[in-house]
Amino acid sequence: MSNGKFGIGILGLGTYVPDKVLSNYDLEKMVDTSDEWISKRTGISERRILDKDIPAFEMGAIAAKRAIEDAGLTAEDIDLIIVATETPDYLTPSSSCTIQNIIGAKRAAAFDMNAACSGFMYGITVAKQFLENGFCGYKNILVIGCEALSKAVDYEDRATCILFGDGAGAMVIGKVEEGYGILTSHLGADGGEGHNITLPCFTMKEEDKNIREHDNKRVLWMNGSEVFKFAVRVMEKSTLKVLEDKNLTIDDVSLIVPHQANIRIIEGAIKRLNIKREKVFSNLHKYGNTSSASIPIALDEAVKEGMVKKGDNIVMVGFGGGLTWGAVLIKWSK
Repeated sequence: MSNGKFGIGILGLGTYVPDKVLSNYDLEKMVDTSDEWISKRTGISERRILDKDIPAFEMGAIAAKRAIEDAGLTAEDIDLIIVATETPDYLTPSSSCTIQNIIGAKRAAAFDMNAACSGFMYGITVAKQFLENGFCGYKNILVIGCEALSKAVDYEDRATCILFGDGAGAMVIGKVEEGYGILTSHLGADGGEGHNITLPCFTMKEEDKNIREHDNKRVLWMNGSEVFKFAVRVMEKSTLKVLEDKNLTIDDVSLIVPHQANIRIIEGAIKRLNIKREKVFSNLHKYGNTSSASIPIALDEAVKEGMVKKGDNIVMVGFGGGLTWGAVLIKWSK
């Protein structure tokens, strides 16, 4: 980078998941389901659950500290904190501001964003733009996906409660060697289909499908069949779009790290992309769907397992409520 040219890439990774495990066998005692039924239809065996008295931002703070340490930096080196979440503890103060205080990132600006399960792809893209345009001389941006979906799930609804878990993943984004790092990204949204995944806040229409008539619960609701068709389609579309942008093909990809939502969605995308299964990383069986945290948690594990080396082309691709989607193409720099 001595010639003044540089890329924008990942400097450090960090994750945190709660200790408490909720297995399929545990769910058998809570709702009309079975380990066989869940495993066969979702690929999930267990998920991590945050204690009800612990706020979600504490997970984000731990993941953030680990990412900063992995980057060889201190909290005061962070210029901006972006938290992607659909399950914040408060609307204000934001999770990002709370985490800023906990980790001691006194110099950092901070804001939250919500693109549901696609949130981390949106966060990375925004971070890259700040660094490329030189805004306020920013050098290091912390992007965090932090979700406590167990606080939003109805454990009487077997269609959703079997899917979701809690966790946080973080990345420090900054300057890397020219030609490496984030090469391109693709984001999209279809608000016309947003009703297929809902989590009410202040407004809740009486005719909404996600309201149980007997108790008027404000819980996460999802039209699984519609989301499935959407997800497989946009995962293929987004992956091919970022490759096309850089004149690459699927054969040039070393690893795909998809949003960990459902094994059938991942397998459907693999088939459409015609890519080898071993090139697609999944830890879905251990954590379930952790929404915006799933991709950074998965990438961190893939790196720790030695699946990534310098020069590898990696595609991270997600989809979620909104409906939203996004993909990011990275040439690994470490």
